Amino acid sequence: MRKRTKAREYVLQMLYQVDITRGDWKEVFESFWQSNKLDDTAADSKDFSTELLGGVVGHLEDIDKKISKYAANWQLERMAFVDRNIMRLGCFELLYRQDIPPKVAINEAVELAKKYSGIESGKFVNAILDQVKIEKEK
Repeated sequence: MRKRTKAREYVLQMLYQVDITRGDWKEVFESFWQSNKLDDTAADSKDFSTELLGGVVGHLEDIDKKISKYAANWQLERMAFVDRNIMRLGCFELLYRQDIPPKVAINEAVELAKKYSGIESGKFVNAILDQVKIEKEK
């Protein structure tokens, strides 16, 4: 598995924990890395994970507004925790990371949804993030 893909999986786990526990993201981050053995891939992914997690949390209000705008008939707080956090991560990459092509950000988010969520989640995540991408490109 690629280092950045693995880092996104780590960030999803941490975002999920922050969302469920309403904990401090820095504490969750430290606890996560203390409780997980660092192999070479994990160690290389830690810096990228730090950037992603801090970025999502730092822009959470704006990111949630974007997701809510395009999630017709869905309230953010009623979405599955996993789906919501996958979209947060993907939205952050789309809006704030110039080094990540939009196609890559969306594809990575869809793959996370397919792996960690329900059967239709990949389509749902793709539809929302595609709308965010289209708005950004205008």
